[in-house]
Amino acid sequence: MRAPKKRRLYLVLAVGVCLSAAVGLSLAAFSSTLTFFLSPREVVAKGPAVGLSFRLGGVVQVGTVATVITAGIPVTSFRVTDGQASVPVVFSGVLPDLFREGQGVVAIGAMNADGQFAADEVLAKHGSSYMPKDVEESLKDAGKWNPAYGPPPDASTWNTMQVKGSGS
Repeated sequence: MRAPKKRRLYLVLAVGVCLSAAVGLSLAAFSSTLTFFLSPREVVAKGPAVGLSFRLGGVVQVGTVATVITAGIPVTSFRVTDGQASVPVVFSGVLPDLFREGQGVVAIGAMNADGQFAADEVLAKHGSSYMPKDVEESLKDAGKWNPAYGPPPDASTWNTMQVKGSGS
């Protein structure tokens, strides 16, 4: 009678260990591919570690886009802003056709040792009414846009504007 009970106990323990290992490996794989979204205000406040991958979202600050050709590859520098803070971004490669000043963007990359966001990929707003959800939330949280009153304002006006209907 004792032998079957021991075998069941060993079987339950083995299944438990295997299940725990599978869950642990799944969580480790998930966390290594997880990319957080940060607004420029959060980047300035939190100062993410150099090399930590995240998504930076906001609007391309007017008057900050500059492109140089290095070894035949375009290298573009610009600033991404949410109206309260801005972060310098550098990107090597061809930008999307819809990339321009005053447009919503999401850049995927990491901070470098120079304090710049080194983007591996830049995603630009597509269409006249689309704005990435994370960028939209960031602009609303910063008090720079209320979608009930129309499209987002030109980034060049953010330093002097007030949100309509905010009572201020």
